[in-house]
Amino acid sequence: MANYILRRLLLILPTLFGIMVINFLIVQSAPGGPVEQMIAQIQGHDMSATSRISGSSSGDSGQTSSGREQQQGLDPEVVAAIEKMYGFDKPMSERFWEMVVNYSQLDFGDSFFRNTSVIDLMIEKLPVSISLGLWSTLLVYLISIPLGIHKAIHHGNRFDVWSSTLITVSYAIPGFLFAIMLIVIFAGGSYLDWFPLRGLSSDNFDELSTFGKIKDYFWHLALPLTAYTIGGFATLTMLTKNSFLDEINKQYVITARAKGLEENKVLYHHVFRNGMLIIIAGFPAAFLTMFFTGSMLIEVIFSLDGLGLLGYESVINRDYPVIFGTLFIFTLMGLLLKLISDLTYVWIDPRIDFESRGG
Repeated sequence: MANYILRRLLLILPTLFGIMVINFLIVQSAPGGPVEQMIAQIQGHDMSATSRISGSSSGDSGQTSSGREQQQGLDPEVVAAIEKMYGFDKPMSERFWEMVVNYSQLDFGDSFFRNTSVIDLMIEKLPVSISLGLWSTLLVYLISIPLGIHKAIHHGNRFDVWSSTLITVSYAIPGFLFAIMLIVIFAGGSYLDWFPLRGLSSDNFDELSTFGKIKDYFWHLALPLTAYTIGGFATLTMLTKNSFLDEINKQYVITARAKGLEENKVLYHHVFRNGMLIIIAGFPAAFLTMFFTGSMLIEVIFSLDGLGLLGYESVINRDYPVIFGTLFIFTLMGLLLKLISDLTYVWIDPRIDFESRGG
């Protein structure tokens, strides 16, 4: 097993390097880079996403100073100073190599537009994303596993059919669309005004009692958490049902029943461990997905100042250090958690041997 772990750890480095190369080329070649952003701010231009897209022909991160001078009408020395400030006075290959060297030393640089380091920014935004990721993952597992087991035991009956229909409908509705619907109905839209529209705390949060703070926190969390949970809930429920249904129909279950074992003992002593294998082993990756990937649109819609909103604003503003720094950290975490998922399989069921399969 040690050889398998070592091979996987060594494979992380070229995988991470390849992902960073591809994303570096894509992001750096996109129009409207930080130099163009600064030039437009100096000239008082509107730098909304629409104007950047419509003006894509006039902005290119690989453009020379002379090209920018002709199009922007600025003093060449001003443009050169801006390029030097953001490091664009160097070739793209040199900028990438400097980034790799810095990242190997865990130096992710400073944000172009926020006057703080990337690490400090992530730490600042982390509590909001932890709130969403932790509570939504907990809810998904607490609801989906019992429901999936119940559906597997009563496969084909009326409850299974109707619940499958509702699950399919909930899965088909994107989380951000469900979030908008919740706002319209429950947050002062066209109908009710029961929940706050934005943030995770009220203006008078510091003045509340301990119980009042807890109540206020979950009151603000209710709508984004509901929207955040809906997609993962549907997926895990069907995964649990299919996993248990597959185990229930296996020969060892039929044999246990033939020996006269009680149904609960057959289910929870024999089926449960094997049925939960794929679900438990997939928890690290599932948590990472809900913690980081799925939060962006929900955070934007509910104005929650977390990692998702930070990533969105960084892409819009072409804040390259934040884009590449967060990409590096999240990708590294994803690769490590994938390895942890494999090790969890082995821990739950020692019969699984990845090393004998060549990794």
